[in-house]
Amino acid sequence: MILVQITAGQGPEECCLGVAKAWQALQAEAKRHACRLDLVESVSAARAANYKSLLLSLEADDANSSTTWIQEWQGSLQWICVSPYRLRYPRKNWFIGVRLFECAQRAADHAISYQACRASGPGGQHVNKTDSAIRATHLASGITVKVQTERSQYANKKLAALLIAQKLAERDEQQARQQNRDRRLSHFELERGGAGLVFVGLEFKRR
Repeated sequence: MILVQITAGQGPEECCLGVAKAWQALQAEAKRHACRLDLVESVSAARAANYKSLLLSLEADDANSSTTWIQEWQGSLQWICVSPYRLRYPRKNWFIGVRLFECAQRAADHAISYQACRASGPGGQHVNKTDSAIRATHLASGITVKVQTERSQYANKKLAALLIAQKLAERDEQQARQQNRDRRLSHFELERGGAGLVFVGLEFKRR
């Protein structure tokens, strides 16, 4: 399993629309590669259906499918499009960032405490009848996450470990940024130029 983080950084609403369009494009590509792409977390933008950031989980459906294709998405993505929100606005280049957190980056399991708990939220009585949700705590840092996306405790435990690894990485980045303000970090400041992938038009087609 791989966590896929898509972020608009400090970009305007057009970049937040780009995040939503990148998610749609990734869903189509995941289907072509026989992979499962699920939403884990989202931060909504000012406009409906736009996002400041998304966190997705990617996993191959079977032994014959692979997630290696996602590697080309990592980094800065450029979207060339006239603003759909500001008429005659001269800017046509928008940037979003994609970052991957692979299983190899997970915190060691012995450093995490897992506790089964009841799922909560949408789903009515059915969701409350199961104890498949997992609350995981990273013992050294105290970071805690609750995961109920998957149907089994094993799958939720695996995703919880990845989430903790992602949060630990973000914490380390924040500490590094405080030590060196000039360091550019992918989640907080996107690199303009040198984009790995380029998309054009409102259809968000790859160039």
